[in-house]
This record gives sequence, C-alpha cells and structure tokens, in this order.
Amino acid sequence: MVLIKVNSSKVTYGEDIIRSEYSYESSQVQEGPDGSFTVTPYNVEMKVKTGAKVPKTGLMFVGWGGNNGTTFTGMCLANKNKLSWESKRGHHTADFLGSVSQIGTFPLGLNAAGEEVFVPVRHLLPLLDPTSMEIDGWDISSMNLADGMKRAGVFEWSLQEQLRPMMASLVPRKAVFFQDFVAANQADRVDNVIPGTKWEQLEQLRRDIRDFKAKKSLEKVIIMWVGNTERFAELAKGLNDTWANLEMAIKAGAHEISPSTLYAVAGILENCAFINGSPQNALVPGVLELAAEKKVFIAGDDLKTGQTKLKSVLMDFLVGAGLKPESVVSYNHLGNNDGKNLSAPQTFRSKEISKRGVIDDMVLSNKELFQSGLGGPKPDHLVVIKYVPYVGDSKRAMDEYTSAIAMGGLNTLVIHNTCEDSLLAAPIMLDLVVFMELFQRMQISVRDSAGISHHVEMEMGQLLGYWLKAPLSTMTNSLFRQRAGLENLMRAALSLPPSNNLFLVKGALQKEVMKNQTSVVTNKSEIISTNNALNKKIAGHVFATNNGVPAKKELYAA
Repeated sequence: MVLIKVNSSKVTYGEDIIRSEYSYESSQVQEGPDGSFTVTPYNVEMKVKTGAKVPKTGLMFVGWGGNNGTTFTGMCLANKNKLSWESKRGHHTADFLGSVSQIGTFPLGLNAAGEEVFVPVRHLLPLLDPTSMEIDGWDISSMNLADGMKRAGVFEWSLQEQLRPMMASLVPRKAVFFQDFVAANQADRVDNVIPGTKWEQLEQLRRDIRDFKAKKSLEKVIIMWVGNTERFAELAKGLNDTWANLEMAIKAGAHEISPSTLYAVAGILENCAFINGSPQNALVPGVLELAAEKKVFIAGDDLKTGQTKLKSVLMDFLVGAGLKPESVVSYNHLGNNDGKNLSAPQTFRSKEISKRGVIDDMVLSNKELFQSGLGGPKPDHLVVIKYVPYVGDSKRAMDEYTSAIAMGGLNTLVIHNTCEDSLLAAPIMLDLVVFMELFQRMQISVRDSAGISHHVEMEMGQLLGYWLKAPLSTMTNSLFRQRAGLENLMRAALSLPPSNNLFLVKGALQKEVMKNQTSVVTNKSEIISTNNALNKKIAGHVFATNNGVPAKKELYAA
C-alpha cells in the first residue's frame, strides 16, 4: 500500500500511472595526457512513468523442490496464513526478515524540526504483495514440496507440521536435465525429466509457462533459476554467440546448450523476465541478444547471501579508508545439496568465478593503492568450498583479510560467519522478484535537442546487483552504492532528488527555504507527522511511526 504522496507539480498520481519529472545530474570526466582531469557537470531532464496497478503475478522456480524453493514457498505461505510456532528459543511469528522490500526503510527527508525521517520501502511505490503471488515450478525430483521441505531441514519441525497440508499437494513439473552439466552425485535425485530433444524440451517449457499463466489467470510470470550450479558452458562462434546461432544449436541438440540456457530462452520467448540465481553462464550472448530484441528483462548471476555480501562491504570499507588489502582468503563448508553439487570441480569453478569477481571494481577504484607499493597489482584472492554433510543448511564461512597499513604495518581481520543458507536466500529471492516486477512497470524517457523522446534502458544487472554476486553490466559491487542506486531510482519516480547526506539546510533556514518549495505529505498521519510526540527519535534520526512504534517496528518492536 502506498502511503506517501509528493506534493509537487512535477508529480501526478493517476489511476493507472504515476508520472514524475526528474532532473538527472552527473558529470563527464576527461583525462589529460599529464594526468589532469577536466570535469563537466551536466543535467538531463527525464520523465518517469510507473504503473500504479500491480498485475496479478506468478513466479516459476527452476529447482522448486530444493532447499531454496521449498523455503521460499513455505515462507510466503506462513506469512499469508499468519502462522506462529514454538522453538527452544521461544515463540515465533512468520516474517520477511532479510527483505529490503518488506522490512527495509529509506530516508525520505527532514521534518520541520530538521530531523531525518525514515519510511518503509513498501510505502513509496506500489509493490507486489508476496502473499498474493502464485508459485509454480520445475524440478528434476518428483518429490512434493512438503517432503522436500522435510528433506531440506530448514524450518523448525513445529512450523513444518503446519505447512505440510498446504505444501503436500504442490508437485514440481518435469524438468530439463543433462547430467554432464552438474556433479555426478546428483543422479540419485533424477526421476522427473522432460523427454525428447533439446528443441522439444524447450517447447515443453513454453507450454508449461502458458499453462501456469492460464490456470491462475496471471497477467505476468517471472522465472528464477534456483537449481543446482551448472558447469560453465563453452562460448563459441557459431554456437551461442548470436540468437540465430543459438536457435540453430538448440534445434541441432548441440552438447554445450545447458538446461539453464533453455529455461532462459523459454522465458524470454514467452515474454517472462528471467533471473539466474546461480553462477553458471546461462545468459550467453545469444540469450542477451534475444532478450534485447524482445525487450524482456533478464538478471543474473548468483544470489549474494552471506560471505560475498560481507566481502562487498569490507572491501569497500578497507579501500575507502585508504588501507591496502593484500590478501583475501575465503573458506566455506556446508552440507546441503548445493554443497554436495559443488564438490565436483567443474561446478565449483562456476561458483569460484562469481565469488572472486566481487572485489575487482573496488580494487580498480583506487590507483593510489594498487599501482605501486607492497604486494602485486591486485590482492591475492582465494575461495575454498567444502562439502560437510553434518552441518546441513547451516553454512560456515571463515575469512581472513590482510591489509597493509601505515609505515609498513599490517592489519588482519578474521571473521567467522555461521548462516542458515536458505533462510538468507529466500528474502533475497523475494526482493529480486518484487523489484524486477516494479522495474517492468517503470519507463524512463528523455527528449533530445530536437524534441524527440528517447527511451532510457534500465540496466537490470546494475539495479538488481545488490542481491547478485556477479551482476550483468555492473558499474559497482559496493553494497551500499548498489542500495543507494535502488533508493534513488524510487526517489526519481517521485521527482525527489537523490539522497545527498549533507544535511546543510535545516532548522530556521529549512523553514525559510521550504516556503515555496516541494513538500512531502502523506495520506495517513501514522507514516509521517511533524508532531514530535508521534515520532521516535533515535540518535538524531526520526523513524516514521504507527501509534508511537518506529517504522522499523518489523525489526525492533518488543
């Protein structure tokens, strides 16, 4: 529910579309031969249109019966039915902890007292309700989702007992499976495979999508791969370098056409956004060309849940602080089926590539550190993953960061991270779907000097990179910069300036400046109130309240 309105002539709220006028400001930089820089600021006037009605949406998982698929489905059902349960730690109620769209807040501005106000992300623009979303999918195992949930062992047993009647009737559709693309140890799960040639399998996937859409009366379907990590497919001219070649290769049954590429192609041909939640190169050049031709959004690769997410924060901190990371060593062990599959060298290589690339742009951002000095041009970076069945879904990650500090000194950070893998992944999967669906409803355009309007392409790899280890066409892997990009795009849709964190105008000066300026109002006083009695002040910030409870009550209410 949208509870925030911008009181401005630059924003109009229609029944079907929210329209905003937005001034995009940036700078062009030219480097001279002597190492000097010339910076030219510029601004572009843009128009942003956002669909005000959220269409009835379905989600299809590839690997629905695995740990992530069953956990996501159970989480949504538990929230829809408002389930609660007991564990040895006490009483629990269903939630979406870990989801930016459902639990996160963004700063909106300053109130009359000059204090910063935070509001829930889900109140800024119309977002998909996860409890109203239809879910379906494919899996190489015919096991129903209730038994799959039990096999995964992620949820407390008392919660599983409540979810079982809702999930026992959910059975995955037959899936595409080529043994050569995953570890040999996955063969014992395979009993639910689409027969026929690769082209026949592709056509069956398309029929499955149409069937789901028709049976549930859906307006939109989003497809997400959460199945096993595949080995990298060979990239070759004449094979998958163009859509025409890829199409011919599928029809010919070429060996190097992976299952994940078939799912991506099927989704794009059915006008469905596709998200690759694993590290393999499903989105080969031919897929990228097809998606561009059909104007279908795609995103990948690999969910960013624990160790890599923390790495994108720590590397940003170290390099930003002027310290020089010399060595980054990351060790993991886990016992779920993901860990079992990754025990094969060819599938581990896919994961290693996605996990190692996260530091590159941060290293390149500071030539003062990495042109000369101790060590090589880049930090030594090693990633190790081991399969330990006993620990199940409770992944252990151990990291050592060694950095050069002032005057020949060294600093070493050693971090141990125990995380329940699927419970971190499920909220991330939700955010990817929610924001992908939102961005599908957004259009940005600019007019050139001749008055001709041009569509601005939104880079899904960049916009959704906050949740992905190796995002397509990324500009940055810095986690907080990625989150700021999301925040500022939502602000652009409301004709609000980017958050600058300067706080230069407040108090009496703010009141004077605001006399004839845009102000933000709401249609419910529970979200923002200039009455400080209704606001909770914490460390100089004001969190929007509901009867005195901070907007982040999902996190901190007793």
